[in-house]
Amino acid sequence: MPSVIISLSDEVYKELKKRADKNMLNIKEQSEDIIRRSMLSYKKDSTLKLAKTDDKLLYIFSREKRGRRSSKR
Repeated sequence: MPSVIISLSDEVYKELKKRADKNMLNIKEQSEDIIRRSMLSYKKDSTLKLAKTDDKLLYIFSREKRGRRSSKR
C-alpha cells in the first residue's frame, strides 16, 4: 500500500486528534477517512461537470450558475 507523509502544525494536529477521538478512530484512520471522502466527492463532482459540457473551457466560461445561492433579504 502506498504511503504519504503529511506535516501538520500543532494546532491542526490537535484538531485532527479531537475529531479522531470523537469518531473513535486513531489519527491515521481519521486522516485516511478524510482523504477518501474528499476524493469520492471530487470524483463525483468532476464527472458531473464534464458530462454537462464537451469542452472544459466552455464549462469554465459558461454562464451556468453554480455553488450556493445568495440569500434574498
